[in-house]
Amino acid sequence: MEKPSNLLLKVSRRLFTNLDEQEKFIEALMNPQPFSPSILWCQEKSETLPLAVETPTSWQPQFIDRLSLGEKPGQHPLHEKGYFYCLDFSSVFAATTLLAIPQSVRLVFDMCAAPGGKSIFAWKALQPDLLISNEVIGKRLGMLISNLKRCQISPSVVVNRDSSIFAQMFPCSSNLVIVDAPCTGQSLLAKGEKAPGCFHPTAINKSANRQKRIIANSAKIVSSQGYLAYMTCTYSPEENEQVCEWFLERFPHFQAIEISNLAKYQSHLTTMPCYRMFPQDKLGAGAFTVLFKNTNDDEDERKEIDLNTISSLYIYQNLKK
Repeated sequence: MEKPSNLLLKVSRRLFTNLDEQEKFIEALMNPQPFSPSILWCQEKSETLPLAVETPTSWQPQFIDRLSLGEKPGQHPLHEKGYFYCLDFSSVFAATTLLAIPQSVRLVFDMCAAPGGKSIFAWKALQPDLLISNEVIGKRLGMLISNLKRCQISPSVVVNRDSSIFAQMFPCSSNLVIVDAPCTGQSLLAKGEKAPGCFHPTAINKSANRQKRIIANSAKIVSSQGYLAYMTCTYSPEENEQVCEWFLERFPHFQAIEISNLAKYQSHLTTMPCYRMFPQDKLGAGAFTVLFKNTNDDEDERKEIDLNTISSLYIYQNLKK
């Protein structure tokens, strides 16, 4: 096996003081092993499951099945019919924070939505009156629309604008805003994929600055007593805990919420309630997740989105209930 790069070694030392944990983390990235695939049931589960299923984790939602290694759910006829959506189990972990939202959710806004897994998870878990899925990168819109259409996700619309536009157009409007932030994608290595330059300080800092801009714009869309879910698929503290600390300094009316089901995944790099899955946990390639609540209680601040006004923004819509 080739030697780990100095940049990987540096990140591993920042993440873990324990040498054994450093070695396990590096091994998981340098010698990636397959993870069990998982599926999200968009329609009712079949009484007889068509695929071999692993024992659920304690925090796993009921509408998720983690499958046995070697299963290929994307090739099953029920996938093509939209019965389920295939997603990485790390994505399930990251989105599980949404289950801690106690009240009904009228409007969900997914700011960085493609290919659609977090949007579909939020739709299934929270059954909002409307799901708005935004994707700023034009070439990623096709896969997002295809997945929402195949899985019959409605009422939903797809839009394609920068987060700053929505911060101006829809202030204080959304009960939940999801920011599955663009990142350096370091966890791709644990899947055996390429992520050139993902540990370089320049790439990490550039990514962190972009994340701060997106989360700041997204916060302005959250209604009073609403929620902001922030998540990444990378390991660097600069893109995770440090973004959250920066965010709370500038938006002190937000508060990070404890997720009791994920307590054993609490990040050891901060006292803030936020949660990490690492590839050496052997469940998925890795994720970071945190749920913030807007503690403002001013009903007058809440704004309704006028669908007629924004209809010109739609790239795709399915408004049937």
